[in-house]
Amino acid sequence: MLTQKEPVSHFITVEGYQVHVTEWGIDKPKSILLWHGFERNGRDFDHLAESLTKEYRVLCPDTIGRGLSQWASKPEDSYCFDLYEKLALKICEVFGFFNLDFLGTGMGGALGIRLASGPLQQNINHLIINDAAPQVEIDGLNRILSYSANPISFTAPQDYEDHLRSIYDGMGYLSDAQWRALTLSSLRRRDDGTITVDFDPGITEQFFDNLQDYDLWDSYQKITCPTLILHGQSSDILTTEVFAKMCEVNENATGVEFPNCGHAPALNKDQQIYVIEEFLKNDR
Repeated sequence: MLTQKEPVSHFITVEGYQVHVTEWGIDKPKSILLWHGFERNGRDFDHLAESLTKEYRVLCPDTIGRGLSQWASKPEDSYCFDLYEKLALKICEVFGFFNLDFLGTGMGGALGIRLASGPLQQNINHLIINDAAPQVEIDGLNRILSYSANPISFTAPQDYEDHLRSIYDGMGYLSDAQWRALTLSSLRRRDDGTITVDFDPGITEQFFDNLQDYDLWDSYQKITCPTLILHGQSSDILTTEVFAKMCEVNENATGVEFPNCGHAPALNKDQQIYVIEEFLKNDR
């Protein structure tokens, strides 16, 4: 029998695509939607989701083109926030998430800005933006494109793990067990037997065909719910200057910086989880 802390996988159809959603805490009264970063998937939140099941029913989707969700037939049209918004709204409808909290990392944080200032403005009670900015930082963008546009193949899982350790060193300290879990939850086998990433390289089309998706200052200033901004102090995606501006221009926003950390805080440490859980206790 499943316990309340064990995850359940669901597949739903949205806009013609099969979308994978991991659900935690199926019997809890509160609802929170956790949305992963650009080339990641919903299993990144396993540790945080398990902790939140003390009070929350937790949903962790894989955005199309990532994880166990279907890849887009037309990357230039589908890998954009217009479709990601539709995914989020359909997930909320299917699972009855009409009164919820939202946490997003990187791309997921940008999606949260759009949702909390637009179609879910009256539904989201708390918004947590994990190392995401309402604008594009070119240095950070180029770093991400350097490994996501043309993914490398590897002969063994350990080689892939070494690769992840090198490109995600900004996440801060992860134990060996956590690195192995990150590796196993984000690899796939090619037809030739080699190992590679579990995302469609076509997701990078968003940066070529829909770069305006990340121009979000106007939307950010319209957010009315309590908002927490988490900042990796050495991040090249959310710079210190932009972090300060985000805390300044929206009176509903507060910020917390994590030292010795870049993009993006993994949210798997007790200190980081404590900050999140304390924020979620505040009434709207």
